[in-house]
Amino acid sequence: MAQNDTVTRILDTAEVLFAERGFAETSLRTITSKAKVNLAAVNYHFGSKKSLIQAVFARYLDPFTERFHGALDELERRYRGEAIPLEELLETMARSVLEVPAERNSLKVFMRLLGLAYSQAQGHLRRYIQEEYGSVFTRFTDLIRQATPELPDAERFWRLHFVLGTVIFTLSGLDALRDIAEKDYNEHVTVRDLVRRLRPVVVAAMQAPLPAPAPAGVREA
Repeated sequence: MAQNDTVTRILDTAEVLFAERGFAETSLRTITSKAKVNLAAVNYHFGSKKSLIQAVFARYLDPFTERFHGALDELERRYRGEAIPLEELLETMARSVLEVPAERNSLKVFMRLLGLAYSQAQGHLRRYIQEEYGSVFTRFTDLIRQATPELPDAERFWRLHFVLGTVIFTLSGLDALRDIAEKDYNEHVTVRDLVRRLRPVVVAAMQAPLPAPAPAGVREA
């Protein structure tokens, strides 16, 4: 088996198993058994389980970062220093995600992996994403700040994370949502249909009025 074939087989197998079972619950021996390679091959090509997890993410985040930077460049040229509308920013991010060449196991696998990166104890992965890809997310956040000057920084932080959670939940449950739409509403739903329906929801979430402060004397949990 050629070296590239071995690496690809390991990565293809690892990303599916990680998405299905989680990072901690998926052992290297399970991956090697499913991929039909020996443990030495994983150690030779990746060195450790942590490095393998990072390599799985890099297959999606490398092309996404390149595309997203390019798309943001185009938006900034078009608006010539003016604040880019929130709808444009969110639509551009969604389009960049969908254009990533991730047809191997589809977008839903990556969304599950992204959700696991934040819900499981994978500090090394969060550090890796911040160090390797933080520039594009910082740039996007700065543009969101310009588009929503009325929001305090802390409130904007929470809303962006609520929006991210909504997107991850929706796209990672793609098959179930398609089945429900087909059986209950006789609708055939594509990923782009979901993004089209999702867009006004996330825009409204970012533009919602600030929450009222808690009444004086009321203790919050």
